[in-house]
Amino acid sequence: MPHAMDASATTMNSTFQSLCDRIRAKTAQVGIVGLGYVGLPLAVEFAKAGFHVTGIDLSARKVDKVNQGVSYIQDVPTAELAELVRKGLLKATTDFAVVKELDTINIAVPTPLRKTKDPDMSFVVSAAQEVARYAHPGLLMILESTTYPGTTDELLLPMFESVPLKVGEDFFLCFSPERVDPGNPKYQTRNIPKVVGGITPNCTKVGALFYSQALEHVIPVSSTKVAEMVKLMENTFRMINIGLANEMAMMCDRMDINVWEVIDAAATKPFGFMPFYPGPGLGGHCIPIDPFYLSWKTKQNGVEARFIELAGYINGNMPHFVVDKVQNALNDVRKPLNGSRVHILGVAYKRDIDDVRESPALDVIHLLSKRGAKVTYSDPYVPSIQVEQTTYTADGNPDLIAQADCVVIITDHKSIDYAALVENAQLIVDTRNALKNIQSPKIVRL
Repeated sequence: MPHAMDASATTMNSTFQSLCDRIRAKTAQVGIVGLGYVGLPLAVEFAKAGFHVTGIDLSARKVDKVNQGVSYIQDVPTAELAELVRKGLLKATTDFAVVKELDTINIAVPTPLRKTKDPDMSFVVSAAQEVARYAHPGLLMILESTTYPGTTDELLLPMFESVPLKVGEDFFLCFSPERVDPGNPKYQTRNIPKVVGGITPNCTKVGALFYSQALEHVIPVSSTKVAEMVKLMENTFRMINIGLANEMAMMCDRMDINVWEVIDAAATKPFGFMPFYPGPGLGGHCIPIDPFYLSWKTKQNGVEARFIELAGYINGNMPHFVVDKVQNALNDVRKPLNGSRVHILGVAYKRDIDDVRESPALDVIHLLSKRGAKVTYSDPYVPSIQVEQTTYTADGNPDLIAQADCVVIITDHKSIDYAALVENAQLIVDTRNALKNIQSPKIVRL
């Protein structure tokens, strides 16, 4: 019996050590499942570090673009991608059978919410099932998709142990939350600290070793559940504080107080205060969605996530608040909202990016249209949008600004000429404080 245990330990050490050696030597074959705004930048960083990287995606369009060296992600320059493809360091495929040749797999696929506000894990399950079909000893598998605490342990681990492979010995399983902030010029994939937690201590060690080859800062934590909770803590913190800022905006509006001035003055306190700002609503894939993974999971454990639910309610009401502001502003100049021309300036969910996922602009446009407004929009990054069953096309004709009864700033892109906007527009509702330094009776602030 002791000999059998010794042999098992030797096998485990051999598998673990062999994988670590290949990672250190950068001979490990790296795989990234999901070539979106998380997966493609990650693939590029590992290719830049000298690894041979294979991207896997079910979208033939994305795969073809990558193999042509053409980027479709704003944070990945085409020239950089093309050079990596030319050197043979990065390629893409739709075929999961390539997993048989890979040493590491990162899964970075979407985890949306259903309408019932529970997580839709179908993309993660489908990707993990495909990887498990071709899993082999010595494979490191890391989930990066944002999800609820327990996903890696409860959902993914059984898939791989049924192969059968033993975690921590035959294969290594981790969770590492993506922290990508699209369009951020300072913090990108390489220099955003990378949290990673494994099912076993050896899983954490090899996961941290792997990331440290391409990324600047790696933070190991004790388990996959801790790593999963980290992302939810970060975005719940933001969501709740933005909800507070939005509630303050509503209060200040009733009392005729400039909420932006209040926040700026409060932010001069050198301790005990961190400024968050109101807006037309929450957008993007993370902040409007991630906290509800936590709310859903805690309900299963008999705990009500009251702050999350309340902040979600307040933030979800902001598009309605904005439309009321537009209607009241038009009423003050003796115009009804029904039949008025309203031009939306910016529809991306935040400044200087092309992403409209969960953008509050879509809700504002829908609500304005329901009240009878004739809505147009312009956005230098977004050529068209779908709102309910209607397709809108961006119209940058400057005459639209002058012709509109009201212009609503939803996204404060830096490229917009705000001085010209104030000069030409009849009425402006500014939901982002983009016109902070301009005084005009035409401006109605959130």
